[in-house]
Amino acid sequence: MLKAIKSFFEEKISSDKEQDSDHALKLATAALMIEMMLNDGETHEAEEKVLKQRLRETFDLSEDETHELFELGHDEIKEAVDFHQFTTLIAKNFSQPEKIQIIENLWAIAYADNHIDPYEELLVRRISDLIFVNHSDFINAKLRVIKSA
Repeated sequence: MLKAIKSFFEEKISSDKEQDSDHALKLATAALMIEMMLNDGETHEAEEKVLKQRLRETFDLSEDETHELFELGHDEIKEAVDFHQFTTLIAKNFSQPEKIQIIENLWAIAYADNHIDPYEELLVRRISDLIFVNHSDFINAKLRVIKSA
């Protein structure tokens, strides 16, 4: 797990239960998106821009949350990754269309530099499987992103 993101995630979800649940889901998804950007070992300006845009638009995160999560993820690029707690939370609480939107967001980040690295594709596939998005939705999300680029 990216230690700093995990710490931020735990700190931000420990007060009001109902609000925290929604916030936890947003932060869990943000952590996966950050990992997507960092996955190929290179951070492209285009990926950073798409990530921040998708975070704000899809999950209605504040500028501060978006910036802080981005910076924490960037600082921890060389840490080992374990995103099981995030995918479990998402799998249990998001609807199928919301899960597909997450996969589409991950594809958008991966393809922001007009190239999908094999490690990026593997990560999207793993997350897709862990949050129970079927293969056809996985492929269709990828095609929508490529077509819209």
